[in-house]
Amino acid sequence: MNKIQCEILGLSSSPSTGGAYAILLKEVNGSRRLPIIIGAFEAQAIALEIEGIKPPRPLTHDLLKSIVDNIGALVLEVVIDELRENTFYAKIILEVSTLTNEIDARPSDAIALAVRSQAPIYVAENVMDAAAFIPSEEPGKEDYTPSQREDEQPIANSKEAKIAALQSKLREAIESEEYERAARLRDDIQRLTNNN
Repeated sequence: MNKIQCEILGLSSSPSTGGAYAILLKEVNGSRRLPIIIGAFEAQAIALEIEGIKPPRPLTHDLLKSIVDNIGALVLEVVIDELRENTFYAKIILEVSTLTNEIDARPSDAIALAVRSQAPIYVAENVMDAAAFIPSEEPGKEDYTPSQREDEQPIANSKEAKIAALQSKLREAIESEEYERAARLRDDIQRLTNNN
């Protein structure tokens, strides 16, 4: 699996998301961004660790980190490796002694553990292709579509034009913090992309 290292660019909420938050990942050696809608509890757990705030009692992710440390394991990395039916899936890669184990996880939980363990966050290339966008302030990249590589020219057919238009609307929704709308647009893009 080809994977791309990402970093957390931001974490925010919008009144229109009904209590949901969005975490925005950015590829380390590029400009694509991947928004993932997460729950309020996971957003709080990630934000507290990023800000260096220690709660008086351990939260669930702090407890998980303590267990990992106490059994002598090491969190090597987390990988957001799949996007199925508009749901992201992740794996936590642990090393115990000389054995490597993959544990299924929600991306929000995997990221919350990664920030506590200072482990790198990766996203599978195919997930980035399907759900990431390049912000409009990147000059010359406005016509980017998920299936288009940096060295390819935009394909001018109606499906590609629809995807490009939806990508543009997705960028606008993310930039204006309309994450519920952004999730719907991401779903529309995914449906179009899957209808080959």
